[in-house]
Amino acid sequence: MSRKILIADDEQQLLDTVRAYLDSAGFEVVVARNGREALFTFRHEQPDLIILDVMMPEMDGWEAARLIRRESDIPILFLTARVDDVDKITGLEIGADEYITKPFSPRVLVAQVRAVLRRVYGELSTEPSIWRVGDLQLNGETHTVTLNGERVDLTPSEFDLLAILIARPGRVFTRMELLEQLQGEAFAAYERTIDVHVKNLRAKLEANPREPRYVETVYGIGYRMRPDNE
Repeated sequence: MSRKILIADDEQQLLDTVRAYLDSAGFEVVVARNGREALFTFRHEQPDLIILDVMMPEMDGWEAARLIRRESDIPILFLTARVDDVDKITGLEIGADEYITKPFSPRVLVAQVRAVLRRVYGELSTEPSIWRVGDLQLNGETHTVTLNGERVDLTPSEFDLLAILIARPGRVFTRMELLEQLQGEAFAAYERTIDVHVKNLRAKLEANPREPRYVETVYGIGYRMRPDNE
């Protein structure tokens, strides 16, 4: 069973970015846009971990955490733009497991989420390290890719792009989603750089790049990894 993560933040771009990273890492994600919504979602969705922004409308993250702590010892990670030690101490006294200062790397956040889950629940049995589609295999631990048993050398960006796609066969990603997950941010002017990475990937993986077996174009939307059963 995949671990469920609740993210509560009133910044839509940050919410979308963190959600995309956690989704690609194999977590089930639910979101809230203020403290009251976070409290409601916590009670109804029963997540395994909560990421709470401190400054939110209607109810701030601290108050939401205080109310949640009355009902559960679920792990909580605070997000904040504040850097004062007093604020960090306040968050930890409420019962936070981690305190993350903005701006932050989404990849580091995912690593912290995994570390907290591992510490609280033990091993993450749902966290795969090897993905396969047909004769294509990606190993996240050794950072290697093989095709028909032969190693394929990829650039870091090509490897990360392939990892995003192969972890969710059949799932269609827009160019902006892929760009956000690769770089932590997305700008429309750079959206077509994804096309370049896909072209280079196909040149290394496909027998005929014009008729791809693995990385498919979904016209008008983006790209996906073709599942085994298609």
